[in-house]
Amino acid sequence: MPTQAKLEKVAQIKEYLEKAESFFVAEYLGLKVSDMTDLRAKLRESDSRLVVEKNTLIRVAAKEAGVEGLDEYLTGPTAIAFVFGDPVAPAKALYDSFKKLELPVIKAMSLSGELMEGAKIKELADLPSRDELLAMVIGNIEAPIAELISSMDAVVQEFVGTIDALAGSAEVSAAA
Repeated sequence: MPTQAKLEKVAQIKEYLEKAESFFVAEYLGLKVSDMTDLRAKLRESDSRLVVEKNTLIRVAAKEAGVEGLDEYLTGPTAIAFVFGDPVAPAKALYDSFKKLELPVIKAMSLSGELMEGAKIKELADLPSRDELLAMVIGNIEAPIAELISSMDAVVQEFVGTIDALAGSAEVSAAA
């Protein structure tokens, strides 16, 4: 008979699985408490949550949430990072933290409901974030407009210069 605490944990994991746009399954063996605390803080900044729970409870929650194929990755000490927004920033945080420590391994990841090998996290971590992409788009939209304004300003400046030159020559002619 499952305890109330276990039922609540399963319900929480199920809710995360259903609401998360993506998630990363990692082995956290070898991480210190301070490393986990730092990683959790980085993930929180990017609208993500890191959960460390027993594989059995994660299996039950995944089954209830309709997530298939996760069982084979639920071996050893497992942590799941649930991402509720843009997956690039959490992927970078996980990849950079794990690369620096050379210990944990990303076992699997799910993007838009598709479960794939964790080795693909490097490809995701190398992508620009949503904010960086938006900045690039805005820059590409702004550049031609700024160039047009600069060209129009140059024409106006040239016109004003010509008028000033003509006014100056008219004054010289009138004085002579």
